[in-house]
Amino acid sequence: MSSNKKYWKSVEELDENSSIVEALKNNEFVEEIPTNEFLGNASALASSSTSRRDFLKYVGFSTAAATLAACEGPVNKSIPYVLQPEQIIPGVSDYYATSVFDGFDFANLLIKTREGRPIKIDNNTIAGAAFSANARIHASILSLYDSTRLKEPKIEGTASNWSTVDSKLKSSIADASAKGGQVVLFTNTLASPSTEKLITEFLGKNPNAKHVIYDAVSESEALDAFETVYGERALINYDFSKASLIVSVGADFLGDWQGGGYATGYAQGRIPKRGRMSRHFQMESNMTLSGAAADKRLAMSTANQKQALIHIYNVVSGSVVAVKLDPSFKADVNKAAQQLKAAGSKGLLVSGIQDKNAQLLVLSINQILSSEAASTLGVRQIRKGSNAKVEQLVADMNAGKVHTLLMSGINPAYSLPNSTAFVSGLKKVKTSVAFSLKDDETASISTIAAATPHYLESWNDLSIVKGNYSITQPTIRPLFNTKQFQDVLLSLNGQAGSFYDFIKTNSASIITGSSWNKVLHDGVYVGSNINIAARSADFTAAANALSQSKAVQGLELVLYTKTGLGDGQQANNPWLQEFPDPITRVSWDNYLTVSKADADKYEMSNEIVANGGLNGSYATITTTDGSKVENIPVIVQPGQAVGTVGLALGYGRMKAMKEEMMVGVNAYPLYKNFNNVQSITLANAGGEHEFACVQGQKTLMGRGDIIKETSLEIFNTKNAEFWNKQPVVSLDHKEVEATTVDLWESFDRSVGHHFNLSIDLNACTGCGACVIACHAENNVPVVGKSEVRRSRDMHWLRIDRYYSSESTFAGDNERKENISGLGSSLSTFNEMESAGENPQVSFQPVMCQHCNHAPCETVCPVAATSHSRQGQNHMAYNRCVGTRYCANNCPYKVRRFNWFLYNKNTEFDYHMNDDLGRMVLNPDVNVRSRGVMEKCSMCIQMTQSTILKAKREGRVVNEGEFQTACSNACSQGAMKFGDINVVGSEIASLVADERMYHLLEHVGTKPNVIYHVKVRNT
Repeated sequence: MSSNKKYWKSVEELDENSSIVEALKNNEFVEEIPTNEFLGNASALASSSTSRRDFLKYVGFSTAAATLAACEGPVNKSIPYVLQPEQIIPGVSDYYATSVFDGFDFANLLIKTREGRPIKIDNNTIAGAAFSANARIHASILSLYDSTRLKEPKIEGTASNWSTVDSKLKSSIADASAKGGQVVLFTNTLASPSTEKLITEFLGKNPNAKHVIYDAVSESEALDAFETVYGERALINYDFSKASLIVSVGADFLGDWQGGGYATGYAQGRIPKRGRMSRHFQMESNMTLSGAAADKRLAMSTANQKQALIHIYNVVSGSVVAVKLDPSFKADVNKAAQQLKAAGSKGLLVSGIQDKNAQLLVLSINQILSSEAASTLGVRQIRKGSNAKVEQLVADMNAGKVHTLLMSGINPAYSLPNSTAFVSGLKKVKTSVAFSLKDDETASISTIAAATPHYLESWNDLSIVKGNYSITQPTIRPLFNTKQFQDVLLSLNGQAGSFYDFIKTNSASIITGSSWNKVLHDGVYVGSNINIAARSADFTAAANALSQSKAVQGLELVLYTKTGLGDGQQANNPWLQEFPDPITRVSWDNYLTVSKADADKYEMSNEIVANGGLNGSYATITTTDGSKVENIPVIVQPGQAVGTVGLALGYGRMKAMKEEMMVGVNAYPLYKNFNNVQSITLANAGGEHEFACVQGQKTLMGRGDIIKETSLEIFNTKNAEFWNKQPVVSLDHKEVEATTVDLWESFDRSVGHHFNLSIDLNACTGCGACVIACHAENNVPVVGKSEVRRSRDMHWLRIDRYYSSESTFAGDNERKENISGLGSSLSTFNEMESAGENPQVSFQPVMCQHCNHAPCETVCPVAATSHSRQGQNHMAYNRCVGTRYCANNCPYKVRRFNWFLYNKNTEFDYHMNDDLGRMVLNPDVNVRSRGVMEKCSMCIQMTQSTILKAKREGRVVNEGEFQTACSNACSQGAMKFGDINVVGSEIASLVADERMYHLLEHVGTKPNVIYHVKVRNT
C-alpha cells in the first residue's frame, strides 16, 4: 500500500497562496533565457517567416541553455586561437635556454613555458653551461608575476610615456653639457659585452659623462688585490673539484661569497670514491653553510681569522711575520697550514676577509702552492664595483657637481651604507632616472621612474666568466609598458634599431666558429680562455700590515646575506620569505645570531612556548659612531664565535612591497665603509619576539638510524656492517635484521617502472634550491608567518638540520652509551637537549618516503591514499575528507593538512590571490582546496610525461631522463632519481651501494627514498 505522506522542500511550500511557490512551479527557468541575444532583433524576428531550421535552432538553444542553467560552477568564456602559433601546442611544454645575472646572482637556465607563459626554471645542462640556479633564481620566476611591479614610466610620480621620457633625458644631457655638469651612469656590475660597448659609445659622445659601478654587497677589496697582482679587475673562478684540501678563512663559499656557485665542484670532491675525499677546514664567526659542511670548524672572530691567515702564510711561504693568534686556536690552525703546504697543487685557500692585504695573501699562498683550483684561466666578471668611486660619486652629488644621474639595476637609497647622504645628494641632482622593476626606495624619489622588464622579458648577453658567452632571451612578451635600459641608451646614442639587433651584430666578433641561432638555441658559447699572468707584488708588506690590524672594541658585528633573500632584491617574493633558513630554520625574519655565552651575559634567550612556536629576546645595537638599530630579534646560535654577533642584510624593505613582506630590519646602514665587520655595543631591549621556526628540535638524541655517519678512516678500514649497522628486531626470541620481518604480503615489483630517489648526505649542503623548485612545480601554497608559527607550513620537502650535543656526533653516541642507571639517563639526556658550543651539523632532506608498505594507506577510511606499482604513494584529493589519520600514522611526518583555501583568498595575499600571480601555476598539478592532506607526489606528472614522450617517439626512456623537481634542481648531485628496474642504471647502483640505508628502517615501511651514510674526513 502506497503512503499518503506529503513531502516538501521548504516551509514556503506549505503556504498554498504563495505567489513565489506558484511561479517556481510553473516556470522551468527562474531567469528568462536570453534568446533574443542569440537570435537577433525581436521585431525583425516577429515579421519574418521562420523556417524549420530556425525553429530547431531556437529549440536547440533553449535545451542548451537549460543544460547550462543546471551547472553549479561558473561558465567561463574561452577564446581559441584564430591562427595557432606554430611553436605553441596546448598542453605541451616548451623550453627556452637563457641566462641571468641581476648584479648579485647568475646562472645558465632552461625556462619551462606553458601556452606562452613561463612557469618554472630548470638548470641548463648543456656543455659549457657551468652555473646552476640557487634558491633565489628558482624563485625569480614568481617575481615576474609580481603585482607590485612598476607598470609604466613615471615623471615626478605621475604616469607618463616613453617618448616624453626620451625627450626629457636628451634635453637634460644637452643642458648638462652646456653647463659643464656631470652626467653619471650609476649601475650594478653588468657583465654584458654589448651593454658595456653601448656605455663606452655613450661616454665617447658625452665627454662630461662617467660610469660608476656599485655592488650592494661589495667585493671591492678582493677586486683591488686581484687588480694589483694581475692588472685586471676580476675575481678568480675557483674549481673546488680539483682541491683535495680546502682551507677557508671567513669565506662562505657554499653561500654567497664572491657570487657563490661553488657548491657543484665542492660536492664532487666530498663523495668518497676509491677511499678518498677532500678535507675541509673552516674558520669563521657566524655558523654558515660552509662551516656546517666542514670536517673541522673553528669558531673565531675576524681579528683571529686575520692572524690565522698570517700564520698559514708563514708556514706555506717560510716567512716569519709576527703573529698574535689566540693560543686556543694555534694547534688547529697550524695543523691546517701544514696539511695545506703538504697538499701542494691539490691545496686551496680562500678568504672572505674584507681587507686588501688579506686578499693579497690569499693570492700569494695559492701562487706558492701552484693551486690547480685557483687558476686564472677564465676569471669571473660578476663583481667590478669600486667602494672609492661610489663614495666619490655621493660626495660629488652633495657638492652639486652631478647634473644628470641615470641609475640601473641598483637601489642605493635602500642599500648604500650612507644612504642618507645619497638621498640628500639626489635632491641636488637636476635630473635623476631610476631604471627599475619596482617603484622602490630609489625610484620613488627620483625625477623619472623608468619601468624596466623582468629578465624573462628581456634581451641581453653575458660574459660571466671571461671567455664564455651566453644569451638572455625573452620567454614572454612584456607584461607592462616597460623598456630596457639598453634601448634607452641606444636612443640617447642616436642609434637606430633595437637592443636585440645590437646584440646580434656585436656577437659576431665573439662567437667565432659558431652561429647566432646555435648560441641562441644552446644558451651558451664556450670560447678560448687566456691565462692572466701575475705581476710582482709585495706580499710580505701586506702580511706585515695585516699583522698590525687591531681587533674591534666591544662586540664584533658580522654582516652576511641569507640563503633566502640575498641582497634583498626579491624581498617581495613570498616563496623566499617563507623559505626556512638552512641553519636556524627560521622564515619571515632576520635576526641577531648570538652565542650561548654572550646570550647569558646579556640576559637574552630563546624558548619554545606551549603551541610549539619559538620566542626570543629583542636587542639594540649601537655602532662606534652612534648609529643605533633597535628591537632586533635574537637567535641563540650554536657555533657562533664568542664575542661576535651576526645579522643578515636584505631585509627591512618598505617601498613597493606587500604589507606581509615588510619584515625584518634593514642592516645596510650598519655596513659602514662597505666593511661587513663592525664594532658595536649590545643591550637587551626588553620584550619578546615571535619567530616562525619550523624546527625546534636541537639534537639528534642518538637516533642513529635517522642520520648515519662515520669517519673516512673507519669507512676505509671496517666492513659496512660496522659503520652502516642494520637495525634488528626480535623474532622467536632471536635478533634478526628488521628487513627480513614483514607483516605485509609482497608483490612483484620487477614489472614495468619502479622509481627510487637517492639522497647523498655527503653532497647535500642545505642550499634549499630543491625546496623552491618543489614549490614551483607542484603549486605549493604560501601560508604566511602566523601559520608557519602554528606548524602549518605546506612545504612538501623540508631540509632537517641536526646539531651534535658534543663537538661531534660520535661524541654524542659515546656519551649516550656510557649512561649508567635511570638517574644518569635522565640527567644526561636532559643535558644533550642543548647543542654544543661548536657543534657538528648535518642536513637531511625529507619528503614523503613513498613506502612500499605505507602505514598511511592502511588507516585511510576513504582510500584516498594508495600505492602504485611504480612505487609512488598517491593522493586522491577528491576522496580525501581530511581525517588526518594518515598524518598521525606517518613516522616521517611529511604530510601536510590544508587548513585553508589559500587560492583566491584575501587572507593569504601572496601569489595565489591575484590573476597575475596565478600565471605561475603549473596546469599539470591541481591547486588543492581546503580540508585535504597533501604531500610529495614524487612529481608523478613529470614521470608520466617522460613515459608518454618516449612512447610517442617509439623508444625506451633514456638513462637520466626520469626526473623530479628536486633532483632536477640539485646541482650538487645529492639527489638522484630513476627507475631501479633498469639494470645498470645509476639509481640501481646507488641502491646496491654499501652506504645506502633507509630512514627508520626498523619500522618496516620499505621506503622508495634511500639515503647514503655521511662520511667525514676528520
